Amino acid sequence: MSPDQRSSFLAEHVDRLARTHLRELLKDATRGKRLRHRLGPLLLDLSRQKLDVAALDALGAHIEASGWQAARDAMFAGAPINTSEDRAVLHTALRASGSKLPSPAPREALDEIAETLKRIDTLVHAVGLGDASAFGVAPGITDVVNIGIGGSDLGPRLAERALAPYHVPGLRSHFLTNVDGQSAYELMHQLDPKRTLIVMVSKTFTTQETLLNGNVMRDWISRAYEGEVTAVSRHFLAVSANVAAAEAWGVPAAQVYPMWDFVGGRFSLWSAVGLSLALAIGCYNFHALLKGAALVDDHFRTAPWQENLPVLLSLVELWNRNAQGRGSRAVVPYADLLMDLTSYLQQLEMESLGKQVTPQGKPVAQSTSPVVWGSVGTNAQHAYFQSLHQGTDVVPLEFIGVVKPAHHLVANHDALLSNLLAQAAALALGKTVDEALAEAKQGSDEERRVLAAQRTFPGDRPSTVILLDQLTPESLGALIALYEHKVFMLGHLWGINAFDQWGVELGKSIARQILPALENEGANISAFDLSTQVLLETIHDRRLTLAKHDR
Repeated sequence: MSPDQRSSFLAEHVDRLARTHLRELLKDATRGKRLRHRLGPLLLDLSRQKLDVAALDALGAHIEASGWQAARDAMFAGAPINTSEDRAVLHTALRASGSKLPSPAPREALDEIAETLKRIDTLVHAVGLGDASAFGVAPGITDVVNIGIGGSDLGPRLAERALAPYHVPGLRSHFLTNVDGQSAYELMHQLDPKRTLIVMVSKTFTTQETLLNGNVMRDWISRAYEGEVTAVSRHFLAVSANVAAAEAWGVPAAQVYPMWDFVGGRFSLWSAVGLSLALAIGCYNFHALLKGAALVDDHFRTAPWQENLPVLLSLVELWNRNAQGRGSRAVVPYADLLMDLTSYLQQLEMESLGKQVTPQGKPVAQSTSPVVWGSVGTNAQHAYFQSLHQGTDVVPLEFIGVVKPAHHLVANHDALLSNLLAQAAALALGKTVDEALAEAKQGSDEERRVLAAQRTFPGDRPSTVILLDQLTPESLGALIALYEHKVFMLGHLWGINAFDQWGVELGKSIARQILPALENEGANISAFDLSTQVLLETIHDRRLTLAKHDR
């Protein structure tokens, strides 16, 4: 089905459903049978999306005609579906050990993955015992600092925070990512350099932010050992595909863990990129994370589209983005432990799907990635929910909740869940003018009418609810894999390559050109655009002024 045909086809259902409020759709007692599904510890509830069975079946017919099963199977088998870089996409192979199905991935890749997992397990066990000297690591480590950016940071950071109740006692985790020196400055004042282990994560080992922060931390540790190179090296591990560069920087080759071209950064949590996470939560829990992801992998490989959670999520996104024209989606976890989920999803979805051309270099025929944003509830309710309820733009939401918390403060958790359920209901149902008018008891008829107009909620605003039984390594792994496969499906449906990221390169290239002009006030800046020239001159002028004030 061509994009033009699809647009016409979707328009028919949009026009029909525009005449039906979600209040009416939700009166259908059978609605949940098609729009609510459970997989292990996850419940996906799409019943408040502006869809009915006819629209869903039409979307299903479209996806069945798209050849999605063959595309899915090609990814699992290691076909080079990242066409711009001629690479396989095998993040699913990283957790194949937890699958109940045989992996179709190349045996060589599976063997390398298994060997790396074994290395991680033995290192984590030794560090947990307090002496990993056999692995080149200094004894008595109490703090682990992960230095990386993008996929080398967001996945481990999300999981480390989300799984705080599972942390190994006596070992603290920290993350250093931005080139802003404030975070490094604070860490150096908090930690003991002789009890700190640094994990440098960079596929190329040329990432500017990672190397700058690594240099700062290496100098800090070096001062503690009066420049003794061997002693300093015992405080560093690296995760990289460029062993030679890591070794030249100062990490012995035996302390470098592999990254592979067949795993993109934003899909790499399950690999040695998750080394700092494995150190934080221990081997057993790290493998439980992999097992949870493998549960969704098996489901994605076998379930029909009508029951396939990643497929259904992708169809809802396709509907909201291309049929309804929604330009953004808010993700609101009602769990402080998931406070980093939205940042993680921003990279996973927007870096994967923010593309304007097909793999053949042709312009895409429809809008692609919406903006993903949000924050934790209930905080979000007191920030931007006013706009979501009564603003002029309709923004689909994703609510994520946890049935059983990791603590025993039942009253707090009941209040949290009641707010989640209330917001989803309020957005869908709204409040009519008549209902608002009936509540306005005082004042003249005109005053009551004015007040009622301001207290009317249009409703009819779509949302998805995802409930986790508990926030465990297994359920977190399943949740992340659910989103990964949703991204794959949307890349397939939109006809784009979801596994490259050329859009991040231009700014990095220009930054390399600008840096010398910041370091040297006398540098020739005529090659830059006029706005950049003015800002460079302003920065240098203000530096001189501020330096005079400091004297």
